[in-house]
Amino acid sequence: MLSRRNFLKGGAAAGAAIAFPYILGAQKDKKYRIALIGTGWWGMNIAREAIKDGDCKIIAMCDVDKNILDPAADEIEKLTGDKPEKHKDYRELLDKVKPDIVINATPDHWHALITIAACKAGADVYVEKPISHTILEGKAMVKTARDTERVVQVGTHRRVSPHCISAHKFLRDGSLGKIGMVRTFVHSNYNQHPSPQDENPPQGLDWDFWCGPAPLRPYNKRIHPRGFRQFLDYANGQLADWGIHWLDQVLWWTEEKYPKSVYSTGSKRIFTDIADAPDTQVVVYEFDSFTCTWEHRFYAGNPTEKHSIGCYFYGTKGTLHLGWRDGWTFYPPPDEHDEHVETGQILHEEPKTHTRDAHNIPELWADFIDAVKTRRKPVCDIEIGHRSTNMSLLGMLSLKLGRSIKWDGDKETIIADEQANKLLRRDYRQPWVYPEL
Repeated sequence: MLSRRNFLKGGAAAGAAIAFPYILGAQKDKKYRIALIGTGWWGMNIAREAIKDGDCKIIAMCDVDKNILDPAADEIEKLTGDKPEKHKDYRELLDKVKPDIVINATPDHWHALITIAACKAGADVYVEKPISHTILEGKAMVKTARDTERVVQVGTHRRVSPHCISAHKFLRDGSLGKIGMVRTFVHSNYNQHPSPQDENPPQGLDWDFWCGPAPLRPYNKRIHPRGFRQFLDYANGQLADWGIHWLDQVLWWTEEKYPKSVYSTGSKRIFTDIADAPDTQVVVYEFDSFTCTWEHRFYAGNPTEKHSIGCYFYGTKGTLHLGWRDGWTFYPPPDEHDEHVETGQILHEEPKTHTRDAHNIPELWADFIDAVKTRRKPVCDIEIGHRSTNMSLLGMLSLKLGRSIKWDGDKETIIADEQANKLLRRDYRQPWVYPEL
């Protein structure tokens, strides 16, 4: 196996310099006042990295659940000595505090309204993926960011992972030849989740506000905290949670901005808990020059598989697997006379990530702050995040319809399909108003 150390020193370092202008050194000329909206696990991951940046200060925090907000605010105070204001209503926070930057780490169904409100309040935004729950929400987010001239970074941090940059240089250099197919996937062994009874929400949680524009259903601890991703009223399952990361890698590689047709099938084949997102799903995305697939299952994480997560790029000169904790690996093609004998060397690049959650938030945050200072588009700009989110949402839309769809990505409409186009948005629960273009 050949080390990619020399490759990193050359190509990947050059790619990083292009991707992250902050490496050249930006001037520290302002202390940015930051509000964290959504103070749970991932929001605090981002906030900790923001604190490490000497240009940033957490001045306010917002969450509808005091049981999460209070310990998060206590941690910020211990880390910094500062005591951030605490709010339950993001609108009150934006109006009173007027932050320079908003970190939006709320559940998916809140991303659109809060990001749009923050942009209109004059704040730049770091919003978590997927950017929206429905496609037209995302379209409105892009338009608002452009109209208000705000910098909006999406938390698809694998775009700044050193091994991902290295892998994409390998692909762009033609080392894989002509690529005809990409397979994206997550295969995991999940334990069957318990299905507790609905109950009264715990004291300190405003459950009505948590549901917000989405349907109001009885509180269940399986949904909150951290379980919402498998409930379709509030998220879009594994495809929008994990799938967006790997589908984003596909859009990063190709010059095509969107698929022309999408078909998905799937269901809950194994699990019987109260979540309604599929535990088994396959999606086929047809582009002009290649086919892309997504697949996930929550069971039978086959130990004989070399990789259980990521994407395989299949080319005429071999196969490249781009993963997470396992970096990237190039497998040369087999000998034409013996398919079990490879004709060249396996090449491998180890990942470089941070903390037990194995993320690359520090690199993405640094890019974001440099973009805020220079008023350029960040590496994971809102429009890029919108296209990648659409890949996930189109797969879920096809699954709900039970048939394939033809997608006009320029007009962001489904061709000649009135029933499908109705699913590009959804009705909001009053008094919340869907963001119209």
